[in-house]
Amino acid sequence: MHVKNLLPLLVIVSLFACNRDKDEPFFVDEDPATFSIVSTIDIGVKPTKPGAAEISAYDPITKRLFTVSNIEGDNKIVVIDFKDPANLSVIRSIDVKAYGAVNSVSVFNGKLAAAIEAVNKQDNGKVVVFNTSDYSVVKEIAVGALPDMVTYSPDGAYILTANEGEPSADYTNDPAGTVSVISVNDNYSVVNLDFSSFAAQQAALVQKGLRVGGLNTTFAKDMEPEYVTVSADSKTAWVTLQENNAIAKINISTKTITDIFPLGFKDYNTDANAMDLSDRDGGFAPRKYKVRGLYMPDAIAVLNSGGIPHLFTANEGDAREYTAYTDVKRLSSQNLDPAVFPDAVALKTEAQLGRLNIPYRDCDINGDGLLDVIYSYGARSFSVWNGNTGAQIYDSKNELDTKANAANIYDDGRSDDKSIEPEGITIGVVGKKTVAFVGLERVDAVAIYDVSNPAAPVFLQMVKCGDAPEGVLLIPAKDSPIKKSLLVVSSEDDGLIKVYKPNSL
Repeated sequence: MHVKNLLPLLVIVSLFACNRDKDEPFFVDEDPATFSIVSTIDIGVKPTKPGAAEISAYDPITKRLFTVSNIEGDNKIVVIDFKDPANLSVIRSIDVKAYGAVNSVSVFNGKLAAAIEAVNKQDNGKVVVFNTSDYSVVKEIAVGALPDMVTYSPDGAYILTANEGEPSADYTNDPAGTVSVISVNDNYSVVNLDFSSFAAQQAALVQKGLRVGGLNTTFAKDMEPEYVTVSADSKTAWVTLQENNAIAKINISTKTITDIFPLGFKDYNTDANAMDLSDRDGGFAPRKYKVRGLYMPDAIAVLNSGGIPHLFTANEGDAREYTAYTDVKRLSSQNLDPAVFPDAVALKTEAQLGRLNIPYRDCDINGDGLLDVIYSYGARSFSVWNGNTGAQIYDSKNELDTKANAANIYDDGRSDDKSIEPEGITIGVVGKKTVAFVGLERVDAVAIYDVSNPAAPVFLQMVKCGDAPEGVLLIPAKDSPIKKSLLVVSSEDDGLIKVYKPNSL
């Protein structure tokens, strides 16, 4: 064949190869059950301030990691050189004190979005967008009160924030909880969505397990968005309403909240859900009790499988504790209805349920001063829900507790509260498997599950991390500086960021 005839063929082959690289998934043969430590960097201030490393976001363009550092009086975004994950170093910090306190960060295509609460956190907060290359400010966008989490949609066309709207300590200023939808391509125009349109449905939603409380509040003010996840097609978002024990669904195109899914209760009176509910029972001792857990999820992630959006939640639980209003007390301080709990005297001992922290206001159903049901904060698990209907597809039951105990890291001192305290969750592909990573705040570990079948997750391993993991980030192999999947865990109590990678098969 003549060279002049060969050249067009080479061009065609090259174009085909480029298209194939672009369209086909990036694959690395990895074993997601073998994550091990690669490196650790400490961004805390020792010894007077233990430091904080909260939420991290990675920019594959600059190969930099951006981590929220929330130390009292020195709130900032720490920029870390991530070109060599085995040798991390701090490049600089982005000072955000002029705006307020940063809570969360997200990256897309060289732009860093930071969710920043106002100095007075009942005032409206901001999303500030920075260039990841030179840290210059691209845009400041006003959002709702206390933006607690920020995320880009997968296509980068939107930025969404969960604006928690917490009340002041005296409960005289209680802003509405909102979700901000920012249209990036429309000069960062913003629509703030509240929940006032659901007020007429309050009774029906409460009947299904929604919690509405607070002091002299309204439905819209009482809703407290915590965390956002967005579908792969960037058309739908789901937001956890942690204190309200619910998930809200949002149509991004129409910028409307379409549904609130109350999550109901978890029955601890079954063998699979047997829990250790006392820190004074001599160690890890799970038992069946007539107790129901409020799921109250923190982080949420979505996985589409079989045409169904599967919502994964970390069921942490969270009490409201303010100067003027609290909804938590020890069970021993309450009177139980003897008709429902004939063994009330025994239940109120410290070795059983006496020290269990409960949402006592919810437990007196008929208002006679006696508890008709015992609820607890959180479900000590992660769950999977149908994103279209809110129906539960899966719950890990008591497996996180039992796996932590088997790893000799279970903290019995937290049994009366929220146990292992699942807080963070993220999902990604490692090798040939879809994997979920669940951050466990009180045992300083991340549980790793194969969720290739989201209706039947399979436990793979548990890795130890820093003190109180807050941010759980998976950098997929295609974006990784070493072209291998990397797990980044940032911990808020000791300021440690740890990086892990799996072995090759």
